[in-house]
Amino acid sequence: MKQYITQNFNISPSVFDFGEEVLKSIDFKIIDDIARYNQLKVLKAFQNNRVSDVHFNSTTGYGYDDAGREVIDNIYAEVFGAEDALVRHNIINGTHAISLCLFAVLRPGDTLVAVTGKPYDTLEEVIGICGENNGSLKDFGVNYKQVDLIDGKVDYNKIMSTIDKSTKAVIIQKSKGYSFRPSLSCDDIKKIIETVKGINPDTICIVDNCYGEFAEKIEPTQAGVDLMAGSLIKNPGGGLVSTGGYIAGKKEYVELASYKLNSVGLGKHVGATLGMNKEILQGFFMAPITVANSIKTAKFCGAIYEKLGFTVSPSSDDMRTDIIQAIKFGTEEGVVKFCQGIQQGAPVDSFVTPEPWDMPGYSHQVIMAAGAFNQGSSIELSADGPITEPYIAYMQGGLTFESGYLGVLKSVQKLKDSKLINL
Repeated sequence: MKQYITQNFNISPSVFDFGEEVLKSIDFKIIDDIARYNQLKVLKAFQNNRVSDVHFNSTTGYGYDDAGREVIDNIYAEVFGAEDALVRHNIINGTHAISLCLFAVLRPGDTLVAVTGKPYDTLEEVIGICGENNGSLKDFGVNYKQVDLIDGKVDYNKIMSTIDKSTKAVIIQKSKGYSFRPSLSCDDIKKIIETVKGINPDTICIVDNCYGEFAEKIEPTQAGVDLMAGSLIKNPGGGLVSTGGYIAGKKEYVELASYKLNSVGLGKHVGATLGMNKEILQGFFMAPITVANSIKTAKFCGAIYEKLGFTVSPSSDDMRTDIIQAIKFGTEEGVVKFCQGIQQGAPVDSFVTPEPWDMPGYSHQVIMAAGAFNQGSSIELSADGPITEPYIAYMQGGLTFESGYLGVLKSVQKLKDSKLINL
């Protein structure tokens, strides 16, 4: 193995030996246990809904009576412990799915509170925190408040002093996004919900669940959340789905979201699936194991860079609640070389050299490494980061641990070749 990797992938013997030393110190048992539990949960939902090849059939036009579309919604709802779900290929990404949730339940004069600090960058213009406000929530007269984190932790006292009877909805971000904090567990989310509902039981609690699906044995909807949303080119698509997103939660709110996606009165009853049912079903079936491979890759990456002396989040001993691994490099060059190394380990576009660029929806230049079968697919091995202090890179994905393992070694080699680390 050592000879094959060093000769075929330009990995130096010292980098290979270092990686093997770190790998021997890692225990993947908890990750495997969660994956097995979730895989059986998904299998049971498929069996309960009597999935057959008839559900793979394609519809066009209005998409009336699409049996596969209905079964997919039912399976997502069952697995996520929700009353209902909306799973559609024409939900573009996670930001679109979350935007649908927000516009579905908020009306002029309502107040939205972000209780886990500033939401992910691409939601800033949706809410109206920045931008021209052309069609944002702010433009429609929705008020916004924000409860910042304290040292990366939820400020429950500030939540209690901010939430009142006028608070229509709160938004919670499970993953760290572009911040250097622990991602939330479902237990954390449950405590937030209990705090909010204890003040105003009518407040609608919405979770951005991107990167978090199948990382734990339960999902936020099983922790009391009213609505949650995510992307099919992240965890629940299993690396097979080419586009789409989902919304799950209470039936009345899912229906409102379907009205925003389609039309009031039509909602979930229309929408041609255009032959995508099979890949959505198969991707969801594969998702628990694919997510486990991603988390193993993230754990390996975190352990390697922790041993190299960098500050990482999560640490090698922390429980994983999403697929993201953050490494604080402290320099622009460190972030860039890391991402370029990850790119060299990809199955697609391994020959491409990523560079920082002005990516739409972000306030700083961003570098993105993504050698993916599906454009922007974060469940496939990728790495990115904003080019701003304190210069943090965020890695996620890995369809197989073996390919993720190689990508991490290539990133170490890139930093070694650039004399940013010594081995």
